[in-house]
This record gives sequence, structure tokens and C-alpha cells, in this order.
Amino acid sequence: MSRYMKDENKNLSRRDLLKGAAQMGLLGTIPPSLGGLKTTDLPKKGLISEENKKAGTTDWQLTYVKSNNYRSPLIEGYCSKTSLRAGEPLDIFLSAGGLSGGKGFKTDMTIDFYRIGYYGGKGGRFMQRIGPFPIHTQPPPPIAEHRLRSCNWKISASFTIPDDWVSGVYVGKLSCTAHRYQSYIIFIVRDDRKADIMFQTSDTTWQAYNKWPDQYSLYDSDPPLQPHSSRTWVSFDRPYGKYPQVVDQPLSQGSGEFLLWEYPLCYWLEQQGYDVTYCSNIDTHADRGGLNRVKCFLSVGHDEYWTLPMFENVKSAVDNGLNAAFLSGNVSMWVIDLQSSVDITPDTIDGPSGLDVTGGGRPAAIPVAKGRPNRTMRRIGRFGGETETEKALGIMGPFEQKEWPNENTLIGARTMYPFNGSADWIVSNPDHWIFEGTGMKKGDRIPGLVGWEHHGDPAAIPGLEVIAEGTTTNSGEETSYYTATVYPGKKGNWVFNAATILWSMGLAQPPGLVPPHSHFGGPHGVDERVQKITANFLKRCGISTTK
Repeated sequence: MSRYMKDENKNLSRRDLLKGAAQMGLLGTIPPSLGGLKTTDLPKKGLISEENKKAGTTDWQLTYVKSNNYRSPLIEGYCSKTSLRAGEPLDIFLSAGGLSGGKGFKTDMTIDFYRIGYYGGKGGRFMQRIGPFPIHTQPPPPIAEHRLRSCNWKISASFTIPDDWVSGVYVGKLSCTAHRYQSYIIFIVRDDRKADIMFQTSDTTWQAYNKWPDQYSLYDSDPPLQPHSSRTWVSFDRPYGKYPQVVDQPLSQGSGEFLLWEYPLCYWLEQQGYDVTYCSNIDTHADRGGLNRVKCFLSVGHDEYWTLPMFENVKSAVDNGLNAAFLSGNVSMWVIDLQSSVDITPDTIDGPSGLDVTGGGRPAAIPVAKGRPNRTMRRIGRFGGETETEKALGIMGPFEQKEWPNENTLIGARTMYPFNGSADWIVSNPDHWIFEGTGMKKGDRIPGLVGWEHHGDPAAIPGLEVIAEGTTTNSGEETSYYTATVYPGKKGNWVFNAATILWSMGLAQPPGLVPPHSHFGGPHGVDERVQKITANFLKRCGISTTK
């Protein structure tokens, strides 16, 4: 072992060393690059503003990617947790392959961790490197019942989140010595402090659309094809493949949908100096009390998949005075069930031995044994039930339970068929306080801001006002209707529904963002009116910037 590796191993916890020795025999790490203060010791109100004064870099971006359809078998990985607190351990599972293929491939790999934010316009900050450590090719898992692909890879590295890492979205850039290609792992660092804004990532939707290793998203099924049923399950225990819709951004490989739809809002909030903390969908599902520590909850981007506890937790919090902004579209359309992880290996297959783990052969039976919570996901219903059009088309189910709460009773509106489309965002109620200082008049448009999925059918909530509305057109020339809404809560709080996945595209265009263009429409980029509307809503919620 080199002197470098000996020195760096002094910084590992006993648990890290034992697990590294047991699994790989080697693990290197560079000391934390932050100061010595824990996040609990830092000033709360200015925490994000102070964090963004630190030096940023654009090196968080991937430079070289080589995909095989949806996945990157040359270099890929996943994490044992979607989110975790500072001081908690994270297991990382990695695989790498050679350019010429073949068995017995080995290489050394490093992971560079970056926190995503503003950082002087750079979009990210380098936090720490771990490695190099030896990596080999790990096989894709067998196909289990319900088309479940759940990796049972060996742990490649164990890493304890430093105490002074501020809540945020973190990417780990994977690099190896065998070739130049790169990929990401992604996770959220959450905290328990009081803050003004909670930014919820849409990670259950990331996983629903994840086709890794090939055609194994929640929308893929065996014949007869039923993309909107309960037949297919998906696992968080696998890498994120290349995103398959609307925008082609191979340099986001391994990061779910965060860099596509959510990153511009994160960038803008931190640029403005808002006091923001971050959580995952799964945190909203499992930690009802966490919503009590913030003034405003944000649903961001493409936030399609919610559990019933997620809905009930947010609805209850709003009824008790929490402000909420759905700067998103297609929100809470599908009811999902989260179950524990399962290990799918050739040893658990209920059938002949020698199953082709690349995809052929007889499906494996799902083991009964329970693992880590909230790692397996399945669709179990449609919030609000099917619309008459959806029933007539026969595109959903069958589902065992038909009655679920209507999402528009929380959001203010809901997803309507056809789900996809594009349109200008057209003001219909210019006298509303949310337009103060924008100069907008009735009929004024923000071009291409609506898409590719949106909300309509406003709920009969006392005081609800439709502030923008219009017709969307999809690529088949079918039309639908969108309605952006604002309604008052029961405790003087407010709920804003922007009615479009693309809202954040009007807030910022940070480094690395590739704007989408779908259904013959697309946004024009940063728009001061979108920024002012968002700031107006937050101000009405009693939230100001620290600048």
C-alpha cells in the first residue's frame, strides 16, 4: 500500500475500515475540505448564503459518457440510501467494464463528491474525494417476478457523511483508470433544523422512469403491454440509467431526473439566498414531523409518484398552516406502495439453475425475507380515480382499490388526459397579488412554459383562484387544458400550483442544463416574470432572502 493510501486511511471510521476490508480490502479517502464547524453550530438563517460564498467549480459536470442504450456498463453505481443525515454511513455499489468487454476486468476508481447549488454561477462545489480503490465488473441481476431488477452487488466503498456537510443534493462523479468515461451516483443530505423552505426532490419519479439495465422502468411490462398497471415493480437498488424522454442529456447519466428539471430551481433559490433545506420523496413518506420545521414545502419538476402517507402528510401539514408551492406538473398522479429491499440472486431462483442473468430464462421468485425499508416500489392506483376519458380509453389498471383522494384537493388542480402537451402560460387574473410588480396584463403570455405535463381541473376549494389558463397541444394534435391556481389555507397559509413541469426553466439556466423541447414546444429560458411570481409567493408566505 502506498504512503498516500496509508495516510488517507487514518481518516476512516472503524466501521468504514472493517467494511472496506471485508468487501474490497482497500478504501482511500481525502480529508474533508470544509471547515471544522458542524452544521448544527452554524447560523441557521444564513446557512445557505454562507455556503454559497465558498468557491465553486464546473468540474462537477461529466465530460465523457458512453452509453449502451440506457445504461453505462463501462462505469456505473448506486447508493444504499436515497437520503441521509450528516454523520450517517452510506454504502456505495460500483461496477466498471473494459472497452473490449470480457470477464475478469478490474480497474481502480475514484469518486469526487460535489454539492449542487449556486456557488458564484458555477453550479457546484467540490467537497471530497474517496479512492482510488479496486473495482471489477458486477453482473446485472436476474429478472424476478414483476420484472423486478434488484442488484445484489458487493459493497465497493463505505463513506460516512462529514458532520459539516450542509443539507443539499450531492452527486458523486465516478472515474476510473482504465478509460476516460464517467458517470454519477446521487443522494440527498437532509437535516433536522428549522428552515424557511423545504425542497423535496422527486426521486420516486426518477426511479419510476429508470429503465436500467434495459426496458425495466415502471412503464415496461410483459405482454399484454400495460404501462399503467401494478404488474411491474422497480428497485432503488440499481444505477440510474439515461433518462428516456423529452430531453436527451447523456451527461446526466446516473443522476435520475434531478439535473433535468429540479436543478434550475435549486440554483435560483441558493443564488437568491433563500434559507432552504432538502429532503427526498421518501423522507416526506416516512417523516411526517419533518414538515413541521419549515414555512413552505416545494414540489419540484416532475413529481408524479406519491404514496398515500406522502399525500396525507403534506395535506395534514397544509391544513395546519404549512405553505406549499407545486412548481411542478403531473404531481401526485399515481399512488405507489413502498416495500423493503429484496435480494435477487441466482440462488433464490424458483426454477432451473443457470439462469441467464442478462435477461433470459425463467423469472426469479421474490424472496420473503425483508431488507432495508422503502427500496422497492410499485404502482397501486390513480389519485382521484380515473377520469371518464381515461376509463373510456382503458389505459389504466386494473387496480385492486379504486377510491383514492383526489390530488387536486391538495394541489389545486390535477393531471388530465392527454397528459402530455405544450403551451404558453397565459395570465387570466392579472389583479391577483402573485403578479405584483410583473407588469403582466390579462392575456399576456410566457412562451412555451407549459409542458410537457401539466395540471387542470381546478378543485372546488374555498377561495381558490385560477391565475393562468389555456389549451395545450400534444404531438398528436390532441388538446387538453391547464389551470395554474392559488388558494388560501385554513391558517392564513397559501398554496400555489404553477401547473407545469417546466416552471424552473424560467428561473435559471445554470451550467450543464439542456433545456427540453417536446410536443412541438419549449420554454424560452430565464424570464424575470417567472422569477418575480415565485418571489411574490414566497414573500406572501413570510419568506425573504438573506441578501
